[in-house]
Amino acid sequence: MILGTSTISILILALVLDRLAGEPDWLWRRVPHPVVWFGQIITLCEKRFNCQQAHEVQREKWGFGVIAMLMIVSIVIGWVISVVFSQMGAIGMLLEVCIVAVFLAQKSLADHVRNVASALRQRGLEGGRSAVAMIVGRNTQTLDESGVCRAAIESLAENASDGVMAPAFWYLFFGLPGLFAYKMLNTADSMIGHKSPRYRAFGRASAQLDDLANWLPARLTAGLILLTGGISDIEENAVTLPRNARLHRSPNAGWPESAMALVLGVALGGPRVYDDDKADEPFMNPSGRQTLSALDIESALKVFARAMLLGTVLVAVLAVLTLIF
Repeated sequence: MILGTSTISILILALVLDRLAGEPDWLWRRVPHPVVWFGQIITLCEKRFNCQQAHEVQREKWGFGVIAMLMIVSIVIGWVISVVFSQMGAIGMLLEVCIVAVFLAQKSLADHVRNVASALRQRGLEGGRSAVAMIVGRNTQTLDESGVCRAAIESLAENASDGVMAPAFWYLFFGLPGLFAYKMLNTADSMIGHKSPRYRAFGRASAQLDDLANWLPARLTAGLILLTGGISDIEENAVTLPRNARLHRSPNAGWPESAMALVLGVALGGPRVYDDDKADEPFMNPSGRQTLSALDIESALKVFARAMLLGTVLVAVLAVLTLIF
């Protein structure tokens, strides 16, 4: 476990850099983003080992073997890079800050969600549907304005955990090896961790391991979101949160989404359509307001910004405690 002062300092700087600068689009137009590389490797492995004619049990075994191999390779690469950087002094530290920032998604996530609010205002419902389709997997053509807003806010809350707090958590405790392994696993889950006939068996291990990896970060993220609400509401919301979170089909996503719903006073979740299949899912915080607008997306963005700032402050406090003790 890596929990030294330098690791904590690098994480703080990376969180600040990511929040202020975000993704360097000029760079990714010239070279692929590391997550794109992960995705290409996962695609190659899936095509090679996910034999549709094989028995489901065999495909599940191959899927476990593939994700285990990819995570081990990610850990080794992360370890090698860490060793190299440790020999480079301040330059190595700055390079590591940049790498960690690349794997965080504060600004890019906020920008994508903000685009949904802007599209609703400027181009109406069709603009909102097109914008939110960039960040969610559901069929956006069936959404009304409230549905578009719910989808954007849910994506913001869920990815506050998956895209920011979880990679920060795994880096904090296990350095670059932990960060790389988490991002490989999370990418695999998003690509093959589905219950469709093609991926159900092969991607089962990726989905289950991703649930395990996100268990604690999702709950930490929910706690940070709750802390941004009114002091008088924190105790009541903390009691209500677990009940609402269990209404979600995911064992983790329901926590930050329910926390966001409680802080905003709105209902999230509810029925939605994936491809042509309708999912009659319950509302989280069902007593909350169900009619949403672009103003609610902007309110959610403010909650997100405060929660991420609070998370950074807590890491800084950890750094101080590490120095003292």
